[in-house]
Amino acid sequence: MAFIRNKEDFLCEQCGASVVGNGYTNHCPRCLWSRHVDTEPGDRAATCQGMMEPVAVLPSGDGYRITHRCVVCGHEKVNDSVADDRFEALLGIVRQNRDRIMKG
Repeated sequence: MAFIRNKEDFLCEQCGASVVGNGYTNHCPRCLWSRHVDTEPGDRAATCQGMMEPVAVLPSGDGYRITHRCVVCGHEKVNDSVADDRFEALLGIVRQNRDRIMKG
């Protein structure tokens, strides 16, 4: 299936930030949370509609890849970070994972 570009602005349900979409925006740049709306990128066919928590951040090329996990159904999706993403939020996810690993 081909990507379907949907240019949509949204209000983040996690932190309340007003997010201006560009057709590729899939998460809040302030808190990095997303919403489970797609089955395939851009199709808006997911019935779950759960919030997707950013659970991992890994370096990728010149940026980062964010793994989101739906808090309702457990579906995971990896997305690229964007220039507008708060670096402190990315670091916060890295620190949370480090702390979980250190606790064993």
